Order: sequence, then C-alpha cells, then structure tokens
Amino acid sequence: MIRVSIVDDMPEIREYLQEIITESAQDMQVASFAASGREAVDVVLREKPDVVLMDIQMETRTAGIDAIEAIHSAAPDIRCIVLTIHENDSYLFRAYQSGASDYINKTLPADKIVSAIRDVYENELMLRPQVARKIIGEYRRLKANQSNVQKALEIMMRLSAAEYEILKLVNDGYSYVAIANLRYVEESTIRSQANHILKKFGKRRMREVVSMLREMNILTDS
Repeated sequence: MIRVSIVDDMPEIREYLQEIITESAQDMQVASFAASGREAVDVVLREKPDVVLMDIQMETRTAGIDAIEAIHSAAPDIRCIVLTIHENDSYLFRAYQSGASDYINKTLPADKIVSAIRDVYENELMLRPQVARKIIGEYRRLKANQSNVQKALEIMMRLSAAEYEILKLVNDGYSYVAIANLRYVEESTIRSQANHILKKFGKRRMREVVSMLREMNILTDS
C-alpha cells in the first residue's frame, strides 16, 4: 500500500483528497493529516508515509515549502508533492529547490491526482514540459536579475560622492529644492547632477532609478 499524508489548512480540502484516495485508489491509504507546516514536519517524520501532499500557503506564505525542506533534510526517501491552486512560478521553483518531487493543482480530476501520487511513489516521474518551462523561466529570471544587480552596482561605483548623496536624499523623499537648501547650492546645480545620474543609469526619471535600486535592496541602509 502507498501510504499518503495530506497537509492542508482547509478541512474541506483534506476531506476531498482523502475521499479521492479512498475511493479511486485501491493501492493507497491515508496515513495521516496535518493542518500546518509545523504540524506536518512532526506528523510526517513520526508516521513515515511514502508520499506527502503538501499545501504551500498555510500559517505563512511558504509554510509548505519550509516543511518540505525540513522533511527532505531529515527523511529524503519521503516524497513530497506540492498542492496548489495558483501556479506561482517562483513558489514552485522554491519548492523544487527544497526537495519537492512534483506539484499538482487541487482542481485536477481524481484520476490525475492519483496518477501523480503513484508516479512519484514509483519514482517514474519524468519532468513534465510545463514544469521544465517553469524551472527554466525562473532560472532565466534569476540570472537576469543577478546581471541587473551587477550592472547597477558597477554604476553606483562610478558615482561621485555628491551624486551618491543626492541619490540617497531622493530615496529619503527630499525634493531637488530641499536638497539644494541642505547643500547650500542652487537648485539648477542639483538638477544638473541629477541629470548626470540619470545618464549613467540610462533612465529618464530619478524615481525610476530609486525604484530599481530599492527592488535590488541596494539603498536599504541609506
């Protein structure tokens, strides 16, 4: 028998999946339930099921991912399948990194859910095209973001002390007039320096530069 643990914070989902397994798969049985990521780790490591159906968002947005990582680290032979409704690529990518074997949408027909459990248990899972696309897409996004951060840091290194100070003040919400008053210079001087900053970053507006650097956590300590 394939022993399955069901982890979801919604009782109706747990009951629905139990019904599917009980009625649609003679070679499966439900070994245990859990309603949170923290509970899942304790229950799964105690009951040692073959397969875990794990919701991602429970007590936190990534509770299921954190639970998968803990379970996979302690008992790598236990296979985990992510349960999801909204197929957020970044969450699924993190789930695979944490040790998930596959994911299934909760709205799939019963036979598809049972088939996914059986494939994971038998270790016959081939990487599905949609999974491969998600992983490749997320990898490319991370690489592109890494490249953008590197370019931004290189530009930051080329800023003068005055330009860097202006950038920090703009990030803190100061207007050009206020910055000019703080630095005892004409507003036109500040605008000229701001234009130099924009040219270096290839942007048209200072708020675009500030927004980009904030997203990259480059100005977090300013």
